[in-house]
Amino acid sequence: MKVIFVGSGPGNPDLLTLRGARILARCSVCVYAGSLINPEVLDMIPDVAEKHDSSKLNLDEITNIFADAARRDIDVVRLHSGDPSIFGAIREQMARLDALNIDYEVVPGVSSFQATAAALKIELTAPEVTQTIILTRTAGRTPMPEGQDLERLADIHATLCVFLSVDKIHDVAVRLQKFYGPH
Repeated sequence: MKVIFVGSGPGNPDLLTLRGARILARCSVCVYAGSLINPEVLDMIPDVAEKHDSSKLNLDEITNIFADAARRDIDVVRLHSGDPSIFGAIREQMARLDALNIDYEVVPGVSSFQATAAALKIELTAPEVTQTIILTRTAGRTPMPEGQDLERLADIHATLCVFLSVDKIHDVAVRLQKFYGPH
């Protein structure tokens, strides 16, 4: 038995990895990230599978689902949006699994920063312009570590991909305008 963290990608089921799709098609228990997962991706899960919306669960409740499945020797798919390694909050779940001696693996997903570049038909790196991509966010419930504020990151003029900040988009644009220009 193991828990398989699967990245569902940016939402479009066609952008789910082949491996992720195969795992979903045969899963028996799935804990998914609520409204962050496209219902069409959830439709790939067998009808008979147990489905748990993690937006209504705390870490202890999610851990209990993992432990119950382990007792029944059933794999669990932990379905995250995007790629679980980027702002996926999987570390705390992995610590719980380690404590319970439950095996796990991570199946990456296509990140929204990659899907956005594809949709906009742009390259995130360009010779003599930028060869660096920074993935960041603004402070919210999780504070930013010292020295990682937007202005400091923007000062090096790398491609800056800002996650989890759409509710602060005006503030982000104002803060970044002096580094990247008005457009």
